[in-house]
Amino acid sequence: PHLVRSAFVTARLGMQRAAGATETLTALGLPALVIDDSGGVIDSNPLIADLGSLVRSGAREKVWLTDRQAQAILDDALAALRSAQPLSTRSFPLRDGSGLPVQIAHILPITRSAHDVFSSSFALLLFSPVTSKRGPTPDLLRSLFDLTPAEARVASGIAQGLTLEEIAQSGEVAITTVRTQLRKVLEKTGCTRQAEVAALLTSVNVLPEVTA
Repeated sequence: PHLVRSAFVTARLGMQRAAGATETLTALGLPALVIDDSGGVIDSNPLIADLGSLVRSGAREKVWLTDRQAQAILDDALAALRSAQPLSTRSFPLRDGSGLPVQIAHILPITRSAHDVFSSSFALLLFSPVTSKRGPTPDLLRSLFDLTPAEARVASGIAQGLTLEEIAQSGEVAITTVRTQLRKVLEKTGCTRQAEVAALLTSVNVLPEVTA
């Protein structure tokens, strides 16, 4: 879903001047920033102000996240942009002061056509709230966190409250395989414990529908 929306945003941005970028981002209904490869803010929408305790601009108008683990993931993504490495869309949790995930950050690389509008920008940084109590489907988990089908199956099972043994039995695989896949899920979702993965995945709120 976020890749589809990325294409939609790119198409919209390609049809208007840079001065209209903020209006386009606001139309998403989500807090959003356009950032360059150093983390500098090129543009933003008014909704970003609602995340003042989580997302801030420091010296030289650079964006920084109060969640250190989330900031490290963002830094890695920006480093990939600086080195011209291929960067796929990445999603990761953004935690509050108590350590609970309250937003999902999505880094969407701006395509070449969007660069025609933003000559010095490289990516969109969007945030969606963690509010829904319905767990995401395996396909959505693959899309949001770049999971393999097997990893998405494990993540979906965890979201449903299954034990690793039950996940292994349902998939007819060894428990050691499931544990290995769980480690990958932890790494890709930015979590450190299985319980944290369960809490995150059962509360992920899918990005709202965008209409032309």
